Amino acid sequence: MIPERLELPEPSQAVLRAARALLRRKGRRAARRFLAEGPQAIREALKLPGTVETVFFRWSAVHDHVDLLTAARAADVPCYALSEQNLATITDTVTPQGVVAVCRALDLSLSDALADDPQLVVVCAQIRDPGNAGTVIRCADAFGADAVILSSDSVEVYNPKTVRASVGSIFHLPVVTGVDLAEAIDACRTAGLQVFATDGEAGTELTDLADRLAEPTAWVMGNESWGLPTEHLQLADTTVAVPIYGAAESLNLATAAAVCLYASASAQHTAHPVE
Repeated sequence: MIPERLELPEPSQAVLRAARALLRRKGRRAARRFLAEGPQAIREALKLPGTVETVFFRWSAVHDHVDLLTAARAADVPCYALSEQNLATITDTVTPQGVVAVCRALDLSLSDALADDPQLVVVCAQIRDPGNAGTVIRCADAFGADAVILSSDSVEVYNPKTVRASVGSIFHLPVVTGVDLAEAIDACRTAGLQVFATDGEAGTELTDLADRLAEPTAWVMGNESWGLPTEHLQLADTTVAVPIYGAAESLNLATAAAVCLYASASAQHTAHPVE
């Protein structure tokens, strides 16, 4: 369906200035807002009523995103058009995708995220790379996880690179941030989840867990550089290594998370097929 008209107003300087402030963590925290860039992220955000506050289109890209314009107008979300130069001031990418939205923060407590009989959760301890964080969220979404928990000292979930790397998945499942790792693990266990922590030196390998993978599980993933320290590994029920059969020294965080989540999701769906 093509909108009746594609003419869009330009934003006021105040509106544009408020959006620019969201490139900084201080601005995001003060406003409880963040930026989502790209058609897929914004398409998914618009499916959550009340999440998108404003959408900015590059003048030359409006006709490429008629579906987003239609959805935004249907939700009474203000839409503006910007020049290439002005759009570049509200994105941190070298080649902007032509559409950026201001979204309201998706605040959720740990208890709420784990309230509905979770079967699969991923807990990231001190994850620092925004690309990794976003990719883990995307993997968790792809494999049907019920929640992602980012411990204290992890990268901010509303960092533009994190949001972009999630490719819209940040709007699909609960993401809880700023939680003490021990508290997160206790909450997972209270919710009925067994807790596996990944460690390349563990004596138990993923392939050894065939009889346990179908059970409700929380996977704890460590920092990109140093993994999980001993005191954090001891919080888990079992430490698990992802077997590597080639010459690579290790897997990066997002890849290891994908392998573990896929193994659990596959076992759970085999044991409990959806009719």
